[in-house]
Amino acid sequence: MSYLENNLKTIPTGWRKVLHLNWALVLLLSTVASVGFVMLYSVAGGSLEPWAAPQMKRFALGMGAMFIVAMVPIWFWRNMAALAYIGSLLLLVAVELFGTTGMGAQRWIDLGFMRLQPSELMKIAVVVMLAAYYDFLDIRKVSRPLWVLLPVFLILLPTALVLRQPDLGTSILIIAGGAIVMFVAGVHWAYFGAVFAMVVGLVAAVFSSRGTPWQLLKDYQYSRIDTFLDPSRDPLGAGYHITQSKIALGSGGWNGRGFMQGTQSRLNFLPEKQTDFIFTTLAEEFGFVGGMGLLALFGLVLAFCIASGISNKDRFGALLTIGIGGTFFLFFAVNMSMVMGLVPVVGVPLPMVSYGGSAMLVLLLAFGLVQSAHIHRPRGRL
Repeated sequence: MSYLENNLKTIPTGWRKVLHLNWALVLLLSTVASVGFVMLYSVAGGSLEPWAAPQMKRFALGMGAMFIVAMVPIWFWRNMAALAYIGSLLLLVAVELFGTTGMGAQRWIDLGFMRLQPSELMKIAVVVMLAAYYDFLDIRKVSRPLWVLLPVFLILLPTALVLRQPDLGTSILIIAGGAIVMFVAGVHWAYFGAVFAMVVGLVAAVFSSRGTPWQLLKDYQYSRIDTFLDPSRDPLGAGYHITQSKIALGSGGWNGRGFMQGTQSRLNFLPEKQTDFIFTTLAEEFGFVGGMGLLALFGLVLAFCIASGISNKDRFGALLTIGIGGTFFLFFAVNMSMVMGLVPVVGVPLPMVSYGGSAMLVLLLAFGLVQSAHIHRPRGRL
């Protein structure tokens, strides 16, 4: 036994847990959040208000919550999985009944001191619930049809509620996050192949039905598809957001225009510059180098989650860690693809960078679960 291990035995258990925290991950998350603070300061014209200061406070609160969650044994969170899922589901129902409406969507519950978006909680609750389900399930039953139907139902139920808000972006993330856990748990690839074939067939049917008596979509919906494929056909209407986003991305060049020198954001051409389109502001001011730097930070966070999950011998902890890592990947992949015009604009924020209370707090709570799985993974006496 090493000198360090002998000395760790003399330290109280709580402090040993602190030492076992992955401090590299804490540093990475803090660095990503700091990038967000700087960009929110920039889009406000060199002011901490109205976005950077509140975001800093939420980050401090979220980091405190992350440390608390990390100290709690992972078995406790496994036992709480069903309660977390049901609670998040009830909050989605509450949104349906008396939620607050904003920008044409009913997605929030007004708590007075903040607006809670339950769909953000559900993204993580589904991952936790499915990780607990597959930890309980005999591995020989994972791919049997009856045992595949239940997790599919657990995914589709909240997805239906979120679609009613409406919130297509979050619905996609819930489905994709759940699918990642199912895949990692060992569900046979044929199920995913069948779903993929159905999606391809549905897309083909949608396009082939256009102009026929059995047309599957309304004319205005086809018009939205046309605008996504060619934003220049309506540059001042439906294609405005993505057109301005591409202008900002392109004008940044290699090194960018400089901090607080982005014309698209400074002159208010860029919509939602503090939330969904904040990456375009970063790319305009710091160029390709700045964008790739942020992408590298995201990649390092994802790499830790994958490595920690693979090395964790506890099945629940492994599935939970990789599931949360996959959901985090979906966050930044969809957002970046969206602002580049590679996928439709669906309203997915850039994790830890975009302004938003619910998304920031929920994501840090999720990384608290990752840290808990890391600290309490089987490693001998702690």
